[in-house]
Amino acid sequence: MTNRNWGIIVIGDEILSGRRQDRHLQKTIELLTPRHEGLQFAHYIGDDEAQIISTLKASMQEDAVVFSFGGIGGTPDDLTRQCAAIAAGMPLVRNSKAVELIEGRFGEDAYPMRIRMADLPEGCELIPNPYNQIPGFRIGQHHFLPGFPVMAHPMMEWILETHYPIETPADYVESAIYLHGTPESSIVETMEEMIARYQDIRFFSLPIHREGNGINLIEFGAKGKTSDVEMAMDDLKSKLAEMDVRWTEER
Repeated sequence: MTNRNWGIIVIGDEILSGRRQDRHLQKTIELLTPRHEGLQFAHYIGDDEAQIISTLKASMQEDAVVFSFGGIGGTPDDLTRQCAAIAAGMPLVRNSKAVELIEGRFGEDAYPMRIRMADLPEGCELIPNPYNQIPGFRIGQHHFLPGFPVMAHPMMEWILETHYPIETPADYVESAIYLHGTPESSIVETMEEMIARYQDIRFFSLPIHREGNGINLIEFGAKGKTSDVEMAMDDLKSKLAEMDVRWTEER
């Protein structure tokens, strides 16, 4: 398994105003989960040129695979293509392959407005769009997709399969136990100690409140290489026994 950093950027006033509900976050999580990968960040920004540029500049400095959704159309409020070019220090040029695709889709109706969607950062790679053939584009590990889920999500699947295939065999396991009647604050030091000792795996602590019966649980676990997780969980169980904390394998 390759531990990459992953992020999404969702662009559009319509998301921030609530006129449309974001569906990209959940879909990204859904696609990354079978790969034993998870998101490190998710940014939501409006149709503001300065904010888009600053967000993209910052994310381009990180070693992360990023999916950016929205703003690559041809209307005046679609700013992502221009902002991506500025953030990456590339000129915005008319991409001949994108022109071919857009003309093939719309014919003479591609002009004068739709053809603007072929103005892309120089040297970028195109991302195929099976829905209407209007491509997205890729700069390094940043992938720029339409805001419409029906277009963006198949494109994201193609990106993952083409550029980030699942590596097999994946020696990966996720293991958890359930702590009963223990406040989360009481295990903070234990968790910090485990994180410091086992730096190649990730720990998680999730409080669970069962309405109706008043039972509170903490799901406490680790994920990573099988042998490391097994060793860490054995160590954790021993520490909990010393603390007289009751735990079970099931809820």
